[in-house]
Amino acid sequence: MNDIEPILGYHFQNKKLLEEALTHPSISLQKAEKDIIFNYERLEFLGDSVLSLIVAELLINKYPIEREGALAKRHSGLVHGEALAIIAENIGIGAFIMMTCGEDASGGRHNRSNMENTLEAIIGAIYMDGGIEPAKTFIKKHWEKSIDDMIEPPKDAKTALQEWAQGRGLPIPLYEVVKTTGPAHEPHFIVRVVVEGIEPMQAEGTSKKKAEKLAAESLLLEIARNVC
Repeated sequence: MNDIEPILGYHFQNKKLLEEALTHPSISLQKAEKDIIFNYERLEFLGDSVLSLIVAELLINKYPIEREGALAKRHSGLVHGEALAIIAENIGIGAFIMMTCGEDASGGRHNRSNMENTLEAIIGAIYMDGGIEPAKTFIKKHWEKSIDDMIEPPKDAKTALQEWAQGRGLPIPLYEVVKTTGPAHEPHFIVRVVVEGIEPMQAEGTSKKKAEKLAAESLLLEIARNVC
């Protein structure tokens, strides 16, 4: 934890918050019979909201005359999926996630969902430890370039995939919930997206909507790779 603080540019008063943010759920499952150990899921829930609020403020200031619809598209492109994965990779978060040997061996440190979730949890931890200003400083540092580089409002992944399919005379993509785990108040979804003639892709998320977006993004990336 001491090694990641200089990388984050923030030093925690309460180190347990950082520990919680870096703890993968596999650790909690492994030790559930002996101890009550929190993992990053609670702070991820908080960090998602903090990130959403601060990015919205940055966009309002950056584009003072842009309409709500365009701002919403920019916002969606900045706080979900590929944007979070790229920032998490740039920070090198995967190396600091505490997980079981089994999760590590299965590629858990390079799993996009794990990195995104941990990044959001770190934002939540910073907010809990120091308040809104250090959280804003962290987010502005890592998101400002993406905001500046976004010349036009992007289409969300599900819309882009649907337009791609319809443009080729294919049926609209179908989204199927493969599996739901966790308690009713904190479910976890695995969703598969199917487009005719293409290998299906699946993704996981803390909501059905988030899992669908991630699945659509994964399929669009696969389509782009095949085209290249």
